Amino acid sequence: MANIFNVAKYILEKENKITAMKLQKLCYYSQAWHLVWEETPLFNNHFEAWENGPVCPELYQWHKGQFIIENTSGLDALCAEDLTENETDTIDCVLRDYRKYTAQQLSDLTHQEKPWKETYNKYCDFSGRCSAEIPIAIIHQFYSGLLNECKEN
Repeated sequence: MANIFNVAKYILEKENKITAMKLQKLCYYSQAWHLVWEETPLFNNHFEAWENGPVCPELYQWHKGQFIIENTSGLDALCAEDLTENETDTIDCVLRDYRKYTAQQLSDLTHQEKPWKETYNKYCDFSGRCSAEIPIAIIHQFYSGLLNECKEN
């Protein structure tokens, strides 16, 4: 199975230059929609409900201190394996639909959605620091519901 670094590397290769926050959110949405479309996680890394939205701590440790990320330096050693066609299809769809948003807009969007909002409100003290894991089951349930709403309309 791929890990979040495979996904981050793929996104960086497509986007060339991206903010760390936007990279985090695109990885999050890639995981969410892969859960819906393929009924399986894209990677095993988890997301936590941080103040600015979902953040994968392992990815954060890699890009810590960088506002703009312009290359994939150091990611090869962290990548588990190559992405499959289904995995890249998912990421491509996420990029198609979400790349138009700024990092702040993506953060704001996640703040309106149940997975982050429910986890943050339940487990975090609003000090800006939170390490509560967003349950993958809630992510799957919420985004599956969005897909069903789209089909009904």
